[in-house]
Amino acid sequence: MDINTKKLKKNAFRVTKVRGKTASRIRVPGGHLDAQYLALIQRIAQEYGNGTVHLTARQGFELPGIPLEKMGEVNRLLEPVIRGLGINHNAPGEGYSASGTRNIVACVGNRVCPYACYDTTAFAQRIERAVFPNDLHFKIALTGCPNDCAKVRMHDFGIIGMTHPQFEAERCVTCLACIRYCKKKSVEALREANYRPQRSHEKCIGCGECALNCPMSAWTRSAKKYYKLTLMGRTGKRNPRLGEDFIKWADEESIIKIILNTYAYVKTYIDPGAPGGKEHIGYIIDRTGFEEYKKWALKDVALPPLAELSHQLYWGGPRY
Repeated sequence: MDINTKKLKKNAFRVTKVRGKTASRIRVPGGHLDAQYLALIQRIAQEYGNGTVHLTARQGFELPGIPLEKMGEVNRLLEPVIRGLGINHNAPGEGYSASGTRNIVACVGNRVCPYACYDTTAFAQRIERAVFPNDLHFKIALTGCPNDCAKVRMHDFGIIGMTHPQFEAERCVTCLACIRYCKKKSVEALREANYRPQRSHEKCIGCGECALNCPMSAWTRSAKKYYKLTLMGRTGKRNPRLGEDFIKWADEESIIKIILNTYAYVKTYIDPGAPGGKEHIGYIIDRTGFEEYKKWALKDVALPPLAELSHQLYWGGPRY
């Protein structure tokens, strides 16, 4: 067959090392899906693929061994999965209309984990609806707390859950459990003063250990959700590095706006000769300078009063 490989990859199929065979890549924003779709994925893998399913590092599914001439049939079968997961696509029945922005990764979040400060899946799905489809190579990951089970600092955008602890002195019995747990498991942001815990806002990372371990609920999580946004982590052959803190105590609206602004920035500055039309955002920032990126990223962004912004970022790590 005469196959347009660029179109194939954009349609979320992989070029494989087996002649005449491809692999279908299935997005699962936030890594969470209704179990009913597993039966359909199994059917496609067994009837069209080689009977196996690969769980990708980005929490999606990859179904290898699909004949190239069967891609249209597979796309039509995938329609209930795509629609059921709330993924934007312009041509129903024709599969995915882009694959540049990789599947958005998230830890299990506060639907399950007591440490998580927010519903990671819901926020990941909200970001998915805002950014997809798009052909630009972005990697976005969310984690519910500073434990960072999702390894978000290895992504272009890392979103770390925070809470602004609320203290009710009249409920406190001075057991000091909050201080002990903050010292052992976090950053020692609490100390005792006049038989009451006092919190250092400068040191606090918003992990919620105090609220989780207070037996009297004197400490509680804030009703408003806050986040730490890290920028431009990346793996790869050339200059891998961890993302750095850009904003602490950010809100959802600001984060989504910054991500969307970054698409406009990349479209303006991406190297037109980049292999496969892909270039890590961090490489582009290296070329334009962080000040130029920040002007684009913060356009029309209204950060909450609590937000702390890093005005300059410096990346370390190996350079080749």
